[in-house]
Amino acid sequence: MSSVSRFGEPDERGLPDDIHEVYEKSREKLGFVPNVFRAYAQRPEHFRAFVAYHDVLMKGPGNLTRVEREAIVVAVSSENRCQYCMVAHGAALRVLSKDPAMAEQIANNWRTAVIPQRLRSMLGFAIRVNQPGFAANQHEIDDLHLAGFGDQDIWDIAAIAAFFGFSNRMAGVMDLRPNEEFYSMGR
Repeated sequence: MSSVSRFGEPDERGLPDDIHEVYEKSREKLGFVPNVFRAYAQRPEHFRAFVAYHDVLMKGPGNLTRVEREAIVVAVSSENRCQYCMVAHGAALRVLSKDPAMAEQIANNWRTAVIPQRLRSMLGFAIRVNQPGFAANQHEIDDLHLAGFGDQDIWDIAAIAAFFGFSNRMAGVMDLRPNEEFYSMGR
C-alpha cells in the first residue's frame, strides 16, 4: 500500500497534461499536491469529473460563503468519520475562517460548537442529507428560509452535503491518507 491510498497513485510523468496542470497549480498555491488528487489520478475521467464538480460546489457562484461551504464539508465528514476530509477540509476551514477554535469545534461536534444560529441551522440540514432514507420535509425547508436561506442556497447546501457524503465513502474505500501538511495549516 502506498502512503496515498490502498490503490496507489500513477507515475506523475505519465499524467495527462490537464491533470499535470492541476498538480502544478496545487504546488504553487499549497506547496504540495493533495493526496485526493494523487489517488483520483489513477482514473483520469473520474479525476476530471470529481474536480469539476468539487470546484462548482466549493468555488462556484452562489450566496454561501467559502467558510459556510467548508463548514458543511467538515461537519458532514465528521459525522461520516472520514479522516481525510476532516483533516483536509478542517485545514481549509481554519485558514478561510481565521478561527481555528470554531473550525475544531465543528470538526469535533458541530452540535455543541459556539457558532451563529444561521450556521447551526445550515449544518443540521446538511447532516440530514446523508442519513439513510433522507427526504427533506417542508418544515426543514421553511426553517432554512427563516434562517435566511433562499431556495438556491438550500440546493447548494444539499449538493455540497451529498457530494461529500460520496467523497467520504470513496475516501474510505481508498483508505485515503491525509497529507501531513494539512495538520499544521491555519493553526
